[in-house]
Amino acid sequence: MLSPMHAPNSRSLPPRRSVACLDHLVRPRPRPTPAPRPGLAGEPIGGPRLARAALWTALCISHAWAGPAAPAVEAARPLQRPTSSPILRVGTGVAEFEAHDEMTIAGGITAGQAKGQEGKLRAVAVVLEQAPFGTFAVVACDILMITRDLLDPVVAELERTTGIPAAHILIHCTHTHHAPSTMAVHGYGRDETFCRAVQRGIVQAVQEAHAALSPEGCRLFFHLGREETVGQNSRVLLEDGQIYWVGPRDAFVRPTGPFDPELPVLAFRGADDRLRALLFNHSTHSIGTRQPGRRSPSFYGLAAQALELDQGGRVCFLQGASGSTHNLTLSGEEATERIQEAVLAALRHAQPRPVPRLAALKRPFQFRVRQFDEAREDKAVRRYCRKYVGAHGDTVVEVFRDMRRKLGPQRGQERETWLQALLLGDIALVGVPAELFTQLGLDLKNRSPFRHTYIAELANDWIGYLPDLAGHKLGGYQVWTGLHSYAEPGTGERLVDELIEMLRQLAREPAQ
Repeated sequence: MLSPMHAPNSRSLPPRRSVACLDHLVRPRPRPTPAPRPGLAGEPIGGPRLARAALWTALCISHAWAGPAAPAVEAARPLQRPTSSPILRVGTGVAEFEAHDEMTIAGGITAGQAKGQEGKLRAVAVVLEQAPFGTFAVVACDILMITRDLLDPVVAELERTTGIPAAHILIHCTHTHHAPSTMAVHGYGRDETFCRAVQRGIVQAVQEAHAALSPEGCRLFFHLGREETVGQNSRVLLEDGQIYWVGPRDAFVRPTGPFDPELPVLAFRGADDRLRALLFNHSTHSIGTRQPGRRSPSFYGLAAQALELDQGGRVCFLQGASGSTHNLTLSGEEATERIQEAVLAALRHAQPRPVPRLAALKRPFQFRVRQFDEAREDKAVRRYCRKYVGAHGDTVVEVFRDMRRKLGPQRGQERETWLQALLLGDIALVGVPAELFTQLGLDLKNRSPFRHTYIAELANDWIGYLPDLAGHKLGGYQVWTGLHSYAEPGTGERLVDELIEMLRQLAREPAQ
C-alpha cells in the first residue's frame, strides 16, 4: 500500500471470525471413489478433522473479532518407514476470480478504481502427495491480502472434500495492489462479492489439483537464483530524519534496512520430463502494471502467466518478506521481463533434488493490539503528509485519525493468527500472516536449521505490517498505527522465534 487515492470511505475493522452460512462456496464435482493409496488408507479422519468439517456448515461471515482460541493443528505422524524412495505425485489447478470495474481496488489509502484488466486474477494450486506422509496443498491468490475469517472455512471445506489435513494447506496472497478489496483497511472496506469469488476460486483450484494428481512419480528440480534489480529497501532515511514513504525522492540519505534478492525456483517434472508445476519466490512489493489503471496480478503475476505460455505447466508465485521493500525505479513492463528472465535463468540451472519426505506444522500464535499515544501518532502523520504527500495530505491525515479512533478501544486486546511450516525434502517453506519486514525474514532464514528456507508472507491470515524493533524506533508509514499496522512492538521477533522452534521440530523428526 503506497499511494493515496481518492476520497476516504469509513469502514470498520475487519472481522476476526466468521459466523454466516458459507453455502455459496463451490461444492466438488462428483468423482469416483479412488482405491486406497499406500499410507493414506489408515489416515485418521475423526476427532478434530470432523469438527473442522462441521465448522464449514456452521460458520458464517460476521464482524466479531472475539472467539475461543483455536487448538494447534498438527499433522499426524506416519507409522511406518518405506522400504524404497517414496514416489512424489503432483497435481495443479487454477481458477479465475471474476471482477468488474465497479469494484473497489485495494492498495491505496482511499478507495481506488480500475477500468479494464490485464492478465488474469487467479488462484493457482499445487498439490503434492507422497506416501506415507500424505497430501499437501500450496495455493497462491492474486489479491492484496485476506483475513482468516474468510480462509478458515475454506480450509475446513477442503479438508472435508479432499481429505487434505488443515495443517497441510497453505493459502497465500501474492499482494497485488491492483485487485478488488478483500479486507477493510485505510479508507475502504472489502468487496463481499469479490471475497466470495475468491473463496470459491480457492476451493475449485485445490479440488482440481487434487483430482489431477499424476499417476506416475515426479522429480523436483531446484536452483537458488537471484534478482537484485527488481526492488530495494524503500524505507530510506531522508535529510530531515523522516522515513520515505511516497513523494519526492531528492532528499534520500541511505536505506535503513536490507534487500533480499534470493529467487528460489522449484520445478516439478513428470517421467516424460514435462514441467507440471513451478514455484518461485521473491521479496518485493507487488506494485506495477503494464497498462496503468487496470486490474492486474501485477508484475509477478504477469511474469508467472507468461512463463506458463513459454514453458507449459502451472506457475505459482510466492511473495517473500517484503514489508520494507519496493520497486522504486522500474516500470511494470520492465519488472515483469526481469522477473521472467531471472526465473528462466534459474530453471536452466536447476538440478534434480531428492524429496525423501514431506511434513508440515501449523500452530496458533497470539499477539496483542499495541498501545499508542494519539497526539504523538497524529503529529508524525501530519508532519510527513503535509510536507511530502501534496494535495492529498490532509485526506491521508484524516484517514489515519479515523483508523486510530477504531483501534482506540481495542488497545491491549489479544488476537490470534496462524503460523505454518512446510517441508519438501530439505527445503522449508514458512507461512507468515503479515507484511514482514525483510530484516525479520533474513533473521528467520539465517537461524533456520534448513539451509534453504523461504518465506510466503500473507499466508492463512493478515495481521498487518510486522516491523522489527529497529523499524519501530525509526517510524514511518509502515509503523504508523492503523488498520494496516497495529500489532505491538516485538511481535515480529516473537513470531520469528516461534517459527524457528517449529522448524527445529521438523528437523528433529526423522523421515519415517
